[in-house]
Amino acid sequence: MREREAATAAQTAEIEAAVRREISPKPEFLLHLADVRRRLTERAESAARGISSPMVRCLIAGSAARGGFLADRVDIDLFLLFPPELPREELERHGLSLARAILPQHETRYAEHPYLRGSFEGFRVDAVPGYAVARGARPQSAVDRTPFHQEYLSERETPELLDQIRLAKQFLRCLGVYGSEARTAGFSGYLVELLVLRFGSLDGWLEAARSWRIPVLLEAPGRSPPGLPAEIGLVLADPVDPERNVATALSRQNLARFLLAARAFRARPARAAFEVPAARPWDRAGGLARVSERGTHVTVLTLPRPELVDDVLYPQLRRAERGLAESAVRLGFQVVGSGAGADAERLAIVLEVSQAALPSVRVRDGPPVAIDRAGSFLAKWAPQAAELLQGPYVRPDGSLAVETRRPERTIERVLSSELGQVPLGQDLRRLVARAGLHELAHADDRPALGFALEELFDKGLPAWVLAAAAPSPGR
Repeated sequence: MREREAATAAQTAEIEAAVRREISPKPEFLLHLADVRRRLTERAESAARGISSPMVRCLIAGSAARGGFLADRVDIDLFLLFPPELPREELERHGLSLARAILPQHETRYAEHPYLRGSFEGFRVDAVPGYAVARGARPQSAVDRTPFHQEYLSERETPELLDQIRLAKQFLRCLGVYGSEARTAGFSGYLVELLVLRFGSLDGWLEAARSWRIPVLLEAPGRSPPGLPAEIGLVLADPVDPERNVATALSRQNLARFLLAARAFRARPARAAFEVPAARPWDRAGGLARVSERGTHVTVLTLPRPELVDDVLYPQLRRAERGLAESAVRLGFQVVGSGAGADAERLAIVLEVSQAALPSVRVRDGPPVAIDRAGSFLAKWAPQAAELLQGPYVRPDGSLAVETRRPERTIERVLSSELGQVPLGQDLRRLVARAGLHELAHADDRPALGFALEELFDKGLPAWVLAAAAPSPGR
């Protein structure tokens, strides 16, 4: 046993060393980035003076400031901090005005409030307004904790720990669960850094995760955990705001995927765990080929995309996906799976069902013969009713029933008449009149459809995870 553990540890160390060489930024790049950060800060301060901005201070935070970024993925987050007494409308006005002076070429993005994305000396920069709140004060916007996150991590992260943070981010990235945006619902960068800091290394984190059971509560002794809604899979209190759960954005599905991968890697380390899988673009033809193999049917709901940022859009899109699937089940269809996707102009939800159409006959349950409503049921379903196929008749349990002819049988026709009752989210609800419901063969072949088909048909676990579950030779 000890020999096997020693061999596994040696193999893990060899893999991690090779990966670190690939994903770590070179020393000269880190020096260059430090110079860029300095010049960007100077530009922000100069621009603030030039337009008499009430900015209190600016701050570059995140992995670009601390160095825990992957070599091929580095952006700069510039926070423009204003007095806490400034009204929200004034924060947006002054913040965007200053951001435009810093980044003349830009595009407007939206999160809790607008911010600008542009470039500076070859780096993508997000210029984000926020409030310069005092430590311990209640944050007024989502970014107000950022300076304290920066301070907390900068005081604790060593070069060795930064190596482990990069390994962890690459591991999660290749697993498809890195990123806290609503579309991904994975591990945020801040959450990754806190977990590596807590367990000392990626290996220590993976070893600890082998025993986790969802929901996972990682609370410091003496702290009461924040509220735990049913969808929350992991609770880790923010060290600078103990009432906040850092892992709120992480879905249970992605946490479970990580737990399987953690156990697999600890049991059988694999270089593939750090390799980004090759992208497989999906289109209508590929979806039709897969449907033909599976002997199922796929229906596609399309909607125009409302003017919403992803973090607002995707929760509503997921709700619509669930609502459509639940409606199909209620109407008698067997749902195999579903997926959703969005592009710049359209939304698509795909629903895979075991059959395209319901049987012509539909059994309608009636009351027991001994109660008063039995007479009403018999009167309603008199033999001359046009849709009646058989009945009324008495069932073995003593209740009445009839068999009627379905006026609509295909899932597209049946669901179309029910769209008004499907829970779609308030912004999507207004677009129902412009919705289209078609079988896959007649759906628009757009990127949104490809993304939805990818969710439907590419949800299998990585091969290296499955290989770890297989018996080793000689066992």
